[in-house]
Amino acid sequence: MKIKQYISCSLLLLAALTLNTSCKEYLDKEPISDIDPTQPYLNFRNFQGFVEELYAAMPIMTGHQYHSCWNFGEDDYWEPTETRMLTYAIDQGNYWGWNECFYSYFKEKQGGMNTATGDRMVNDVSSKGYLYGLCWFGIRKANIGLANLDKMVDATQEEKNFIAGQLYFFRAWNHFMLMQYWGGIPYLDRALSSSETYTLPRLSYQETAEKAAEDFQKAADLLPIDWDQTATGKTTLGKNVIRINKVMALAYLGKDLLWAGSPMMNQESTGNATYNADFCKRAADAFAQVLKICDETGIYELADFDHYSDIFYTYKQNKVNGMKEVLFYENMATCHIGVWRWNLVNDWRPPLINNSGIKCYPAANYTDYFGMANGLPIPDITKPDAASGYNPEYPYKDRDPRFYTNFIYDGVKTVKDGSKILTKEGLPDERKQYASMFEGGLYRTDTPSKCCFTGYMNMKFTSQYMNDFDDYKEGNVLVMPLVRLADVYLMYAEATANGYGSASATASGYGLTAVGAVDKIRDRAGVGHVDAKFLGSVDQFMSEVRRERAVELSFEGHRFTDLRRWLLLDKAPYNKKTAVYFDRAADQTDKERYENPKNNHVLNLREVVLTERHYSLPKHNWFPFPKKDVQMYPEFKQNPGWE
Repeated sequence: MKIKQYISCSLLLLAALTLNTSCKEYLDKEPISDIDPTQPYLNFRNFQGFVEELYAAMPIMTGHQYHSCWNFGEDDYWEPTETRMLTYAIDQGNYWGWNECFYSYFKEKQGGMNTATGDRMVNDVSSKGYLYGLCWFGIRKANIGLANLDKMVDATQEEKNFIAGQLYFFRAWNHFMLMQYWGGIPYLDRALSSSETYTLPRLSYQETAEKAAEDFQKAADLLPIDWDQTATGKTTLGKNVIRINKVMALAYLGKDLLWAGSPMMNQESTGNATYNADFCKRAADAFAQVLKICDETGIYELADFDHYSDIFYTYKQNKVNGMKEVLFYENMATCHIGVWRWNLVNDWRPPLINNSGIKCYPAANYTDYFGMANGLPIPDITKPDAASGYNPEYPYKDRDPRFYTNFIYDGVKTVKDGSKILTKEGLPDERKQYASMFEGGLYRTDTPSKCCFTGYMNMKFTSQYMNDFDDYKEGNVLVMPLVRLADVYLMYAEATANGYGSASATASGYGLTAVGAVDKIRDRAGVGHVDAKFLGSVDQFMSEVRRERAVELSFEGHRFTDLRRWLLLDKAPYNKKTAVYFDRAADQTDKERYENPKNNHVLNLREVVLTERHYSLPKHNWFPFPKKDVQMYPEFKQNPGWE
């Protein structure tokens, strides 16, 4: 465990100084150059400098390496020869891959290596963002800050509250980020001494969550709704968007409690593989506070559907994506250095467009969750369904509008000017201008080892022309939302239904029903409401909540944890990734097909399994801890099945 690694480093410098100075370098300084140990904590400006490193130590999901992967459910399918991706290891059931795979953001590694001293640093952007190591680092740093609050003597009470609130938040948040993948852990509420004998046992998941909930609540009580509206925040007016506030703290309080009340976590803690109603009620009430504050202040709001893509990326707008919908982002360190707009974007386009390497495509069965515009699901994409109106001969017609914002499918234009794509002979090759996903189509045969295996391409985080020749690779910004308001509505729906016992229930002090929260998200996209046939029981309603989370939060890194906490990771159809195959019908010309691809006529539609994951529970509920960590002292136990 990283606890021991960080015990020996006393973080006494401001973050601005420690970013470029290792512990060894500092301790080797001459006494005359020492800084008064109270100086970093003396006033708000100094102490906030100390706190800033907690923001810098957050994980980077999407840009810490050139070919990052962060979706580990049944959502992404990487080319089968690419074994360096953590997604591949998880498909094989090899959870050790979190720390062994070349492309994994979970690793222990903390920053880069100072080659002169051999010490770790946290200023190397290209190697920042590894979750496991930096979470332990963040916990220790938060505890050091909390232990030194009394040294903040030159400050107003508001300034003291804001510093304490951020520290409590980050202590809870780093514990939460660890426990959702590794399970219950010791809750470190003080900075440990290097002279101590460690006996801290692992707590159950719910015990750990309770302690995190206490810290999240303290943070919510101390922090403002809007920093810009405070005397303290006026000094950084307009630059406070990522500073932790009351709404963020309450949102994570609710998420912490909902996760603790979910079937997998409840089973680990109590042996009961169902929702824990008490945790869910408390979660629902926390989310209700978030939504009520947003209703009353407008600090966060759902983006309108015309600007839906602006939630996820911006193109030549010179601003971070998110609109007013995103509450909390991943680490922003790489949002302007070009990683996203080159390698990661290229991973989602076939080589015939961009001549790039590794390739990743949405699993066809994941696209099946995107039902019809009338709000009904598609039971089987290979069969007609009278209830929803789905017809397998017209599989792209009348679908949920989010289907068209998320995926490139057969016939969709992918390059603005086809004349700029040349054949080997140097002549225009306009066949490449439109996606040819049918069996035998160019997009599926041009480069067999990297072709569009699944029959779809992802465009949620990219323009459909992102790899065009009109400079679409430049000027793009994506910082992945970790929590956005749509997510809060859906968590509210889940927590309220399971806590208060009905899809028509409301949380304490808030009038929105559980089903009303889902419908609010669908209203934004122009999708029909949850059908009455799903409102007869909580279990029936949850089938639509799960599908709605799959659709609205697709490819944002939530699915793996959702499937795990619902105890569905090993269940069909969630353990499979498929491809779709079909023939183009002869009653359409290419011109007709390309002008309105939503109405494309296909024949012989079928789905083929590309990979099926075989898991053993409870082993595959949790990641294993590094072996050296569980050997550090007897009370720190390994997760079941990984001994």
